[in-house]
Amino acid sequence: MNFRVARLLAAGAATLLCAGCAMLFNPGASVPAAEPFDILGRMLASGDGRSFSANFRWRHGAADNEIWLMSPVGQTLAYISTDAGGAKLTAADQREYHAMSVEGLTLQALGWPLPIAQLQHWIRGSTVPGSAAATVNRDARGRLLLLEQEGWNIRYVYPETGEGIMPRQLELTQRGQRIRMVIDEWRDELRLQGGG
Repeated sequence: MNFRVARLLAAGAATLLCAGCAMLFNPGASVPAAEPFDILGRMLASGDGRSFSANFRWRHGAADNEIWLMSPVGQTLAYISTDAGGAKLTAADQREYHAMSVEGLTLQALGWPLPIAQLQHWIRGSTVPGSAAATVNRDARGRLLLLEQEGWNIRYVYPETGEGIMPRQLELTQRGQRIRMVIDEWRDELRLQGGG
């Protein structure tokens, strides 16, 4: 695989991971921002005959996002940041890609947009506010198990022990596109709000 193809795959995977963090910066967006979070995990994204896997860290703040895609040994493959000015992807070779949103980066890198604003809610085990859901299945504790919203099917898995209110795994599918995310750690949200 040549370097250009590898770089495009890394950029594409980065934008697949970000499917959920940038539409809040899109002037036409109507989806409100989710509560801040900071998570560590692993992801596998596939579609159009391509696939990519990486470790990730996603720090979602009230007005910005930072996402690191990393190799299994911790090397940063791509870094994505978003704020009111747009989205920027910095590849491992330090080349930068810019767009008004992560959705724009996705469209540029992959040729099709992803559910940009929605994942920030779905990853927390919530529906997107103000958007009708075709299917909502919950367990006895009220946690989402299956959600069909905005054309995407989302299946949830929760930890078997402890409180387990936040999802451990999500699998999103839509017309041949698949994103599987395993959340290894929900980090302390107080740090995002300046509390430590």
